[in-house]
Amino acid sequence: MYKNFFGLREAAFNMNPDPRFLFATRHSEEVLACLSYGIQNLKGFMLLTGEVGTGKTTLLNKLLEWLRDAHVATAFVFNSCLNPMQFLDFMMADFGINCESSEKSRILLRLNQWLLERYRAGQTAVLIVDEAQNLSPQVLEEIRLLTNLETSSEKLLQIVLSGQPELEEKLKQPQLRQLRQRITLRCKTYPLTLEETFGYIAERIRIAGGNNQPIFSSEAVEAIFRYAQGIPRVINLLCEHALISAYVDQQKPVLVSTIKPVAREFELHEIEPTPPSSTAIVGGEDLRLMEALQNLAILMDRLRRSD
Repeated sequence: MYKNFFGLREAAFNMNPDPRFLFATRHSEEVLACLSYGIQNLKGFMLLTGEVGTGKTTLLNKLLEWLRDAHVATAFVFNSCLNPMQFLDFMMADFGINCESSEKSRILLRLNQWLLERYRAGQTAVLIVDEAQNLSPQVLEEIRLLTNLETSSEKLLQIVLSGQPELEEKLKQPQLRQLRQRITLRCKTYPLTLEETFGYIAERIRIAGGNNQPIFSSEAVEAIFRYAQGIPRVINLLCEHALISAYVDQQKPVLVSTIKPVAREFELHEIEPTPPSSTAIVGGEDLRLMEALQNLAILMDRLRRSD
């Protein structure tokens, strides 16, 4: 509706976690570096957490895109409302592993055999579980048991568990302490800063076909940042509805006077965002930022050569 008016080829602020629109910040690069490092070095079990709407699923989709381009076997479990058998069935199906038996013991034997075959061929497999804060303790225990699939020196299955901060609290429960102790790398997503919000909006407009003409005034972007508290999902929501309102009023660029009614409509309040911490990586091995970024660069170079 508004795309032609603003000179865009496509909608710039869809809510879908499209990896094409991933905006690189120091924290997002750290997350990708941390996860790629853990996968390449067969660390076994990695944890990604962050507030709602801070881009976890978009980062996971980018990671999946890289892994699939490199022909790494992946399974992406995005439905967290599963019982243990449903979880295993979903995982096996997404890996593309056939198992003639529906017995749990046979399924696990088939999975172990498949992982060993890949290991002997110098390949690995990655299981990514999103929205993990909603997983039942029974399914989380099933995931812990999957970490026992290993050789004497290496983990056969690389697992990335992603969820909201409630996941960290859930993992502190006494019955899940064995799972918590197996986490080798931890990383987090954070809200954007004001400067990053300017870059985020500009980058999405560029990818959507913008012609370098300003679509949002500087005051409008500052208001979006305040109302959204730096949360990318809320930024998208405000920008999308502001573009619609501005189109109706035939107004270019979008002014701060357009942002305020949209924010009121969604009951947002002007609250300063909490500054992110200085690092997004913590873990038992004290992974340094430079080492992680170097591993990310190595992974990206390998993917480019594989094209």
